[in-house]
Amino acid sequence: MATMTGGQALVQQLKLEGIDTIFGLPGVQMDWVFDAIHEERNYFNLYHPRHEQACVYMADGYARASGKIAIALMVPGPGLLNAAGALSTAYAVSSPVFVLTGNIESKNIDKGKGLLHEINDQLGMIAHVTKYQALARSPSEIPGLVHEAMKQLQTGRPRPVEIEVPPDIFESKAEVTLIAATKHERPGPDPELIEKAARLLGAAKNPLIVAGGGVISGGACAELLRIAELLEAPVIQSANGKGAISDRHPLSLPLRAMADVGPGTDVVLLVGTRFVQGLMTQVLQPWVTGKTIIHLDIDPSVIGNTYPTAVGIVSDAKKGLTALTEATAKHNIKRPSRSKDLSDLKRFLDEDARKQSPQADYAHAIREALPDDGAFVQESTQVGYWSAQAFPVYQPRTYFTSGYQGTLGYGFATALGVQVGMPGRKVVSINGDGGFAYNVMELATMVEQKIPLTAIVFNDNAYGNVKRIQQTRFGGRTIVSDLHNPDMMKLADAYGVEGRRVNSPAELKTTLLDVFKRNEPVLIEAPVGPMPSVNFRTRAQA
Repeated sequence: MATMTGGQALVQQLKLEGIDTIFGLPGVQMDWVFDAIHEERNYFNLYHPRHEQACVYMADGYARASGKIAIALMVPGPGLLNAAGALSTAYAVSSPVFVLTGNIESKNIDKGKGLLHEINDQLGMIAHVTKYQALARSPSEIPGLVHEAMKQLQTGRPRPVEIEVPPDIFESKAEVTLIAATKHERPGPDPELIEKAARLLGAAKNPLIVAGGGVISGGACAELLRIAELLEAPVIQSANGKGAISDRHPLSLPLRAMADVGPGTDVVLLVGTRFVQGLMTQVLQPWVTGKTIIHLDIDPSVIGNTYPTAVGIVSDAKKGLTALTEATAKHNIKRPSRSKDLSDLKRFLDEDARKQSPQADYAHAIREALPDDGAFVQESTQVGYWSAQAFPVYQPRTYFTSGYQGTLGYGFATALGVQVGMPGRKVVSINGDGGFAYNVMELATMVEQKIPLTAIVFNDNAYGNVKRIQQTRFGGRTIVSDLHNPDMMKLADAYGVEGRRVNSPAELKTTLLDVFKRNEPVLIEAPVGPMPSVNFRTRAQA
């Protein structure tokens, strides 16, 4: 027990919990926290973006890239509200982001006095995009609340958490007892359910595995590969699950392959996925009814939530897949080889995807320049839409999306955090000009804090997807979809970023290979015209 301010209690407890990187913006309610961080400035890496939205996006990118818990600090009220869109994204992709914010003075909370940054029921408001939230009423409470928040982040399904502390509590001193970090065991599966699932999988003639982001966050990629090879089952990965197994592996199939492999499937193993995301729902409808579905997930609320399951297993993905593989091996039948058919299907899907021009041409230019361990941060732009279905990914934690939120403008700021989370590796952020403008000011963050990200802007001077939909669905009428943009090269120069302009996919590849030789922030503009919507075909349609 020691006497310290609430701000010091917070910072010292974070230090005990193993946190060494913080993303944050200062403000009057957070002064005592930042002063406490200053006392420990030789221990913490502090990154300060220009907007609270970018603060949480950076934290999200860092968390997903590194696998570590990410801390985001900001003022209450408008600061926290600014971050809500980014929190909704982190919630959608199950990212372990820990938000720490202030409130008004404790005696006035929820009194409606109109004080600086006051939000009615702030805790209730943020509950909609967080897994756990709490308000500290004294400095002595802070370590326990931080410790509980860390537990929530490390058990069950990871999702954002939030703790708020009034400024008078941050400033006041009290006797505080810090709490040692705890290693939390993740739950293993029910042996009876594993045996039931193993008998079904072992007897399946054409099993299929669908893997989501829970496989990656659960560190279960090797276990996924083992059961896939045991069953000789193709593995379809959701957009958030891309990289769970390498796309070079003969059993790896993209999400759009469901329409081809689904009809012949008899038993489906779902691991770490909700089984509902966008394209997944569209291509599942024709064939999922009547299939035997086994669903393994750490979150009991997702099991059977979309389609009836024969066996639902609540478990950590790593422990669950390990037990399931061992049990399935005892019941596994000999199946005819599917290698030629799967190889032919992969070839068809790749050839079809490459016809989607110019999206495929630009995406492959990036893939050919980007090392296998480099990261690709997708965005709500046509090259991004193509990439979610067809961009080859070879390692986990190297492909990033906004999940079901589809949050326009998340990409650039998230990519900054991804780069912080994987120092020494190459990270590419793709953007449309519309989405890039949401966080364009973070070019300053990239320079000031020496984050060597490569940001690409596909510039058509429009909300291109919106404009095309307006033209095709509304008789050519368009409204508020054209944009006036600055000269991107002058913009780069104004911020002190190296700027490059490319006019073709070939130029993009050459430019990327050149800028990757240096460890510096770069902005690349690719002027483009209107792009058609991506339109992938199934093998049956060919």
